[in-house]
Amino acid sequence: MTVLISGAGIAGLTLGLSLHQLGVPFRIIEAIAELRPLGFGINLQPHAVRELYDLGLEEKLDTVGLKTERICYFNAKGQEVWSEPRGIDAGYDYPQYSIHRGGLQMMLHETLLERCGARAILAGAKVNEWFETPQGLEVVLTDRQYGFEIDRLRGSVLVACDGVRSATRAKLFPEAGAPNWRKTMMWRGVAHGPKFLGGRTMTISGTKGAKFVAYPIANKGRTQSYIHWIADIDVAPERDWDAQDWSRRGRIDDVMPTFADWKFDWLDIPALIAGTEAVWEYPMIDRDPLPGWVDGRIALLGDAAHPMYPIGSNGASQGILDARVMARELSALGEGAEALQSYDRIRRGPVNDIILANREQGPDAVLDEVAERAPGGFEDIDAVMSLDERRACSDRYKEATGLTVEAINAQPSIIGPVMV
Repeated sequence: MTVLISGAGIAGLTLGLSLHQLGVPFRIIEAIAELRPLGFGINLQPHAVRELYDLGLEEKLDTVGLKTERICYFNAKGQEVWSEPRGIDAGYDYPQYSIHRGGLQMMLHETLLERCGARAILAGAKVNEWFETPQGLEVVLTDRQYGFEIDRLRGSVLVACDGVRSATRAKLFPEAGAPNWRKTMMWRGVAHGPKFLGGRTMTISGTKGAKFVAYPIANKGRTQSYIHWIADIDVAPERDWDAQDWSRRGRIDDVMPTFADWKFDWLDIPALIAGTEAVWEYPMIDRDPLPGWVDGRIALLGDAAHPMYPIGSNGASQGILDARVMARELSALGEGAEALQSYDRIRRGPVNDIILANREQGPDAVLDEVAERAPGGFEDIDAVMSLDERRACSDRYKEATGLTVEAINAQPSIIGPVMV
């Protein structure tokens, strides 16, 4: 029988590649007729990078992303609050990557087609409903735009990788309710500008209600970078947040007033915003942790299972880890409910802990604490908040989410490297 995967995003494509590595038949169903490299920058943590390396993707990752060397936190005046190394420089066995989400998705997509052939993905079809059969499931596929039935597929299990607004999750857990909105809107864009802070540094500036994140995702010649930026701004509660998705265009005029005077000696933020051609707008949402991700022969995976606030650079990484564990369990236990339940037991508890940790602002909490103690800025950060206190903010999040150097380096590969 065949493992059916709903969604050709990062998690779904990683699951397909992992199943192929293990010799498990699969088919990906994608509602979009033709994938395009949409999106923005994301970060991949070292344990997720290890799994992509094990899929033989090391050289390809270097063509679509940059190895992140450092993260720096600044107040709204551009004064450094906290800084620490990342990836290899921090002692991890594998790097952290800053990468364009669409570039990563297209790289995974192209690799899957190279290895598995065009038939591996059925594009332009949406999973509408499903029925259990004596051998597994029958899935009804409909046209995304017009809704008429276009096919029926039989499979052993269905793994829903259909994103933060998962239709499968809504059908399985209708009582779970609407997403939680933090009353914060996010504007995202990519622009090119001068390399800053060594050209491989992630920066987070401001406070919870007005925060600006910027990091390079690719080089543009010797002196310029393609820089991904995120502006988080608290807005009025009547904003139409629930009508939005990642394809909603934003306006620079909604962003610029908050950051108009954030011209720092290491980055001119107003110039970066003004130089952005396309801005996308999205509400900062998560969902309450579910008591289970599996119903019979159907399982949720990635954002469909655990939408989380984009704090701590964890979302995409957790989807990759989900996919690797799911593939391993399906290979080891067979393509049925037992494997799905095993995946649920292994992954759900740790990931739900991350959802809750992100609600507490994760390592970004250091910025709010410093702003409360020194709202007008400072001459000596150590006089405002000691080095030990600042380090503790970072360490607490790593401990809560299993991201310490010791924990990550001690973990074995989930499946192991692809055999050539």
